[in-house]
Order: sequence, then C-alpha cells, then structure tokens
Amino acid sequence: MAKASRSNDWGFPRWRAYGAARNAEPVRPCDRHGCDSPGDKPAPKSPNSRERWYFCERHAAEYNRNWNYFEGLSAEDAAARESDEQRDAGAFRQANHYGWGGPGDGSRSRDEMRALEMLELESDAGFEEIKSAYRRLAKANHPDVKPGDKEAAARFQMIQASYDVLRRAEERRAGLSS
Repeated sequence: MAKASRSNDWGFPRWRAYGAARNAEPVRPCDRHGCDSPGDKPAPKSPNSRERWYFCERHAAEYNRNWNYFEGLSAEDAAARESDEQRDAGAFRQANHYGWGGPGDGSRSRDEMRALEMLELESDAGFEEIKSAYRRLAKANHPDVKPGDKEAAARFQMIQASYDVLRRAEERRAGLSS
C-alpha cells in the first residue's frame, strides 16, 4: 500500500498562507529611466496623492534631496503644517541623541564636529579643552581687541556659536547621565 501525502489546504483554496505561491515573485524595477536595480523605496508623485514612484535606494535619496515638502504653500500654511507635525513627532525627540545619520564619531553629532573644527580641536576633546580653546580664540578675535576688523568680528560670532553648540551638547549629556 502506497503512503498518502497530506495537503495543507484541506480542500479550501485560501487556507494556504498568503505569499506561499510556488512561482517566483516579480521584482519591480526602479522607476528611474535606465536603472535596473529593484525599486523597493516608495516616493510620492505629488503632495496628497496616493500614487507613488518606486526607486532604488540611490535614486530615492536623489529624489528626496530635491523634494520640497512645503512647495505651493503660503508662509503661514507652511508654518502651521510644520508646527502640527512637530507636535505629533514627540516620540522622535526621544531619539534625538542619535544625530540621525551625521558623519560624527558616534558620540558627537555633525554640528558638534563642525563646532570642534571651528575651535581647532580634535573630535575627542573634553569640555575643559573646549572652554580653554573658546577663551583663547575669543580673546584673539574679540571686536574690542580688533576694532573695525569685520573678519575678526565674523570669526568671533562663529566661535561663540560653536561654543554654544558644544555647551548645550555637554548639558544634554550631563542631564542624560544623571
């Protein structure tokens, strides 16, 4: 007597798992002309439209770089939409310390790295080094020391802004650790 094999669908056609077909799934190509990569990143064709382009990762990044979310809105409407979205995005503020893809060293954001560069410091500088570099550069470029020198005044403002960025980051770190 031959051994009978049992079916998993018990005679009902939809009892199989969805996507359990034995045929190969078709891969959607990137919608960018001439690209053969799989198009698995959806992008809107226009605001408030359900239609989507499907790009590969490289072309999705190019598309998003040129996308203007507030195009066609008045300044008041754009500000209202931005405030609504900021109010609804509270959960994302918890992840603010990750820096979202900045080319930092993992412990500092892109802005902090630029500020350290402005203060002529390495990326592993401590806050005491930051303070002393700020004081040294501020004294050298202060408008009272170099009256009438517009370049020195601009450098002084950039040095102050850099120090503020690093000071706020240090305060955030101190607040997180305590």
